[in-house]
Amino acid sequence: MTTKKVTEREIALDILMEVLERGSFIHISLFRGLDKYQYLEKQERSFITRVVDGTVEYLLPIDEAINICSKIRTEKMKPLIRTLLRMSVYQILYMDRVPDSAACNEAVKLAAARHFSGLKGFVNGVLRNVSRRKDEFIFSDPVLKYSMPEWILKRWEKDYGWETAERIAEAFLRETPTAVRCNQTLASVETVKASLRAQGAEVSQSEYAEDILLLKGYDYLESLEAFQKGWIQVQDLSSSFVGTLAAPAHGDYVIDVCGAPGGKALHLADLLQGTGMVEVRDISYQKVSMIEENIDRSGFQNIRAQVWDALELHEESVEQADVVIADLPCSGLGIIGKKPDIKYRVTEQDLEELAALQREILSVVWKYVKPGGRLVYSTCTIDALENQDNRKWFLENFPFQPEDISHKLGKGIEEPSMKEGWIQLLPGVHPCDGFFISVFQRTE
Repeated sequence: MTTKKVTEREIALDILMEVLERGSFIHISLFRGLDKYQYLEKQERSFITRVVDGTVEYLLPIDEAINICSKIRTEKMKPLIRTLLRMSVYQILYMDRVPDSAACNEAVKLAAARHFSGLKGFVNGVLRNVSRRKDEFIFSDPVLKYSMPEWILKRWEKDYGWETAERIAEAFLRETPTAVRCNQTLASVETVKASLRAQGAEVSQSEYAEDILLLKGYDYLESLEAFQKGWIQVQDLSSSFVGTLAAPAHGDYVIDVCGAPGGKALHLADLLQGTGMVEVRDISYQKVSMIEENIDRSGFQNIRAQVWDALELHEESVEQADVVIADLPCSGLGIIGKKPDIKYRVTEQDLEELAALQREILSVVWKYVKPGGRLVYSTCTIDALENQDNRKWFLENFPFQPEDISHKLGKGIEEPSMKEGWIQLLPGVHPCDGFFISVFQRTE
């Protein structure tokens, strides 16, 4: 007896049901879904990834198109039919290489296979209607054009002006390569590039950091020799700037207070070149186990992981650290390009609560910095409430001064604010994720 092979569209449907109907995180659900079916060919994995990411990225214009072409609105539909239509409309509107007829026919088959034979006609009718009218669905309304909730666009307009807000929103819809950082104490950049290319990956080097490589065309990251040996760590250019600006000296003791999955801490261990110690902490055993997996893969000896709630003062650490990294929980609005579900999850109330949580953590962890030592505060968001406002508050309340970071990020990354110790990186403006970094020196 042979087992029927699960199709790419079935797998994509199941992953999207997890994300859109059950609230799972897209990056986790996609990883688990692909991991479950490791026998898939590279082309099949790419199709699933594209359909899942694309459906979530373009959810707002997709729903608009469905609602125009259907007598039943999406919110009134059965969850599986709603998800099936959404992923099929994505294929019709945004995947030129998929014939509309294939998207329609496969959706009808899937409806029947999932015990919705009575709705085959409905699914077919809606999708054929979308296909006939698809030239109408070129939206000028920014909410639909960029598939971005209106309240987010308004906040960006307030903080940066409309032209920049549009550049940010547009940048989030662009396909970007995977950025990885090379652990140069383990292997040279040239060795890493040669290994990656030998396994079929397309590799280019970042113009802005010699240790950042941009990858395309690979199948499965975990299958790459460079990953298995700990030579590379998935890390965006923006995130790598935290280690660059922390600039630990040989022998330094570094504490990373909210460090999972460990990318910044591993970078610091690499920069220390086998000296000193990086202690990376996070709140749960699950998060710390992720850090430990990355530490084990790298083989670094000058880094250790610990379960610790950053809101609880660790008395033994008071005034012990040369550098404290406070990359704190945030809304994630700077990494929507990688995790598109964020824009539908986060609310304005969340931003206020997260900004307050960041202040609570900073009120504790500053005590770990030695007089004369450095605290690096960072987030992967682009909202002033969580970034510039908290920076100002911190300087007003604790014995720190801003540290000039001008000319420290290499050619092409320079902003007037760097003289005052901070930089707000913006997608579409800078060649990386949205990220905020502020560097402080303890004065007493």
